[in-house]
Amino acid sequence: MSEFGFESTADEVLAGHDLNGRTALVTGGYSGLGKETARAMAAKGAHVILAGRDATKLSAAADEIAEGTGARVDTLVCDLASLDSVRAAAKDAANRFDKIDLLINNAGVMASPLDRTADGFEMQFGTNHVGHFLLTNLLMPLIERGEAPRIVNLSSRGHHIDRMHFDDPNYEQRDYDKWEAYGQSKTANILFSVGLERRLADKGIHAYAVHPGGIMTNLGRHMTEQDREWMMERMRKSAEETGQPGQGFKTIPQGAATTCWAATSDAVAGSGGLYCEDCHVADQDDASPMGGVRSYALDPDSAEQLWAMSEDLVGERFAY
Repeated sequence: MSEFGFESTADEVLAGHDLNGRTALVTGGYSGLGKETARAMAAKGAHVILAGRDATKLSAAADEIAEGTGARVDTLVCDLASLDSVRAAAKDAANRFDKIDLLINNAGVMASPLDRTADGFEMQFGTNHVGHFLLTNLLMPLIERGEAPRIVNLSSRGHHIDRMHFDDPNYEQRDYDKWEAYGQSKTANILFSVGLERRLADKGIHAYAVHPGGIMTNLGRHMTEQDREWMMERMRKSAEETGQPGQGFKTIPQGAATTCWAATSDAVAGSGGLYCEDCHVADQDDASPMGGVRSYALDPDSAEQLWAMSEDLVGERFAY
């Protein structure tokens, strides 16, 4: 399906594309994978909007990308851990921009200690899913004005760790486990893509979830040395169990490749609700620790349950 793979970079994936006239909004756009995704798209002519919670860091990243690519780069202050901030950002975007062709929901939190968003949600679920759920839906008028729009939600192979717990998504009754919480939030990112596809495919808008790979970025700022040792041991055991050597970590340019592939590849044009890894659509697999997407993350009934619950959490209904 794809000529690209584990070692491909964002620039290589975009080499055959002209993004002039396209507008891409990237959350978490001032560092790590988000910044590299934005830079690579800007280098191909896209108008890029960097979204994030720190105005100073946004401005610095925007200046750097604009200077390096000659592209138009705008910024949008948005704290995904605050629904008020998300609503203000969506209103600001509606006032300033004409359309969004590519929405890259890249920002995220990983393996953080138990914390709550401004609205009381468990921090990983609230930031990684709920904030993006509200932002995406509020930006939909701009997305609908885009040309062949695509929405890319950054998930992770971490979704293998846990499924959605609809009875207690915010850890109000059960004991908190930071890795299970991360896994739940990454499963939610995939189910959200399934729910978006069901509602928007008829409008020509398609949604994808991607696993960027293992990359050392500031996403891992909450990880301890013990966490890193646990992760390496988990990878080693997976390799032993399957007889397949692990591929290890990716560079940031390699990590941004699957996002750029899902956002632009002709191979997935006209289809969505898919989970992609290493620049291809992953197979459904409920056993392999080395790759694939778990069936519970693609389950349409769970996707509908998550959509309804998310609407309740943000206090709004979105009908398409």
